[in-house]
Amino acid sequence: MPEQVMMPNWLMQRAYLTPDRTAVETKEESISFKNLHHEALYRAGGLKKLGVSKGDHIAVLMGNSIEMVKMLHAIFYTGATAVLLNTRLSKEEWLYQIQDSRSIMTIADHAYFDKLLVEKSQKWTAGDVFMQGEKPASYLQEFDLNDTAVIMYTSGTTGKPKGVMQTFGNHYWSAAGSALNLGLHSEDKWLAAVPLFHISGLSILFRSVIYGMTIQLHQRFDAEVINQSIMEDRISIISVVGTMLASMLDELEGRQYPNTFRCMLLGGGPAPAPLLNGCRDKGIPVFQTYGMTETSSQFATLSTEDAFKKLGSAGKPLFPCQIKIIGEDGTETDTGTPGEITVKGPNVMKGYWNKEEETNKVLKDGWLHTGDIGRMDEEGFLYVLDRRSDLIISGGENIYPAEIESILLEHPAVKEAGVAGIPDEKWGQVPYGFIVEAEPVSEEELIRYSTGKLAKYKVPKGFAFVHELPRNASRKLQRHLLKELKQ
Repeated sequence: MPEQVMMPNWLMQRAYLTPDRTAVETKEESISFKNLHHEALYRAGGLKKLGVSKGDHIAVLMGNSIEMVKMLHAIFYTGATAVLLNTRLSKEEWLYQIQDSRSIMTIADHAYFDKLLVEKSQKWTAGDVFMQGEKPASYLQEFDLNDTAVIMYTSGTTGKPKGVMQTFGNHYWSAAGSALNLGLHSEDKWLAAVPLFHISGLSILFRSVIYGMTIQLHQRFDAEVINQSIMEDRISIISVVGTMLASMLDELEGRQYPNTFRCMLLGGGPAPAPLLNGCRDKGIPVFQTYGMTETSSQFATLSTEDAFKKLGSAGKPLFPCQIKIIGEDGTETDTGTPGEITVKGPNVMKGYWNKEEETNKVLKDGWLHTGDIGRMDEEGFLYVLDRRSDLIISGGENIYPAEIESILLEHPAVKEAGVAGIPDEKWGQVPYGFIVEAEPVSEEELIRYSTGKLAKYKVPKGFAFVHELPRNASRKLQRHLLKELKQ
């Protein structure tokens, strides 16, 4: 067992240090750190009354809201771990993650409550919890940085999602590394239009209480609304993916952002040159990043001054982090030679929940083997060449073909299935299916079948019916050749 490293409960400490500073604001309401602490306490009391204790897993199925922020902090106050569920998943996907994580209950928004395939006694709305209505006799006043704060599921190459265990220490060092890179200004306000159930959104929530920084929280992304907020509400930082930034740039037209805006943090893959050119013309400071759920947000960042000099690069590692490129022989490659990106640092996950074998495959001697292919140039800048080789990145969402293939293979008419990403003007890439039939089946039937079992963004946008799928000598599917079969 690692030695305990204790730190005051983050929200409790922040409420003590800067009680009247705004913690979170929306267009409708705002709340100070002091009041957020007070509200979290009441919900923690409600959770305890419902039987939650330290070490339990609590699933959360909520959209961006101040109520979700209150509930997450309340879970941490009880010493429980929050299991964050993506609201865009299907009923079956939610059920798998709830059961796999051994969550004792699920807190859900009304919009999702009746869709949950769990016993009525195992699901509650935030209002139900609040109505329990009493402060706890005691709550967790210190965090052990080695304790798991959150479990966040990411799809795997085997087709089954894995629960990434992120510790309080992972998130503390992620926040510290980001501040050392981007700087920390007393007037900073971070706009969060990315989901809090994603690592990009959750990391903003943790940084808020660590930095004492206001979050402006949006339920969903709307380019016009976001641009207006940057113009009028003194927003200084926003996290986006490429499709979001392109929409914001189009909507901005002839206008420019005010001097109060200092950082456009861009994730989800390397930015195309036309997008960077458009940002340069409007004086938008773009910081490109490389990171993943397993690294508790960004791991490397490319600053604005290097964006064009190092076009296509994800930058250099953050201060507490290390990156090595490993070749097939297991040794570090020469400068410029591609290999697997491996990373090491205090923000790297503890492991995958209840999957020791999967954990041991990727965590070796403290180094996380990402499965991504990249190279380092002579100045130490990272270039990501292939995201887990077969990964499809659609509008910033990671989609693993094997997960979709496993669902398609459950259909009795499907003998073999392959999935690859095809270019899409709006989303960058979308999944497309390639099918060897066991019996005749229509494209419409497969889309309908997939829609019932997968999140909407994972459903293939079309299918090609082929006689055989490309495979190598060991019969392994060669997904990179699938696109050649598309008519």
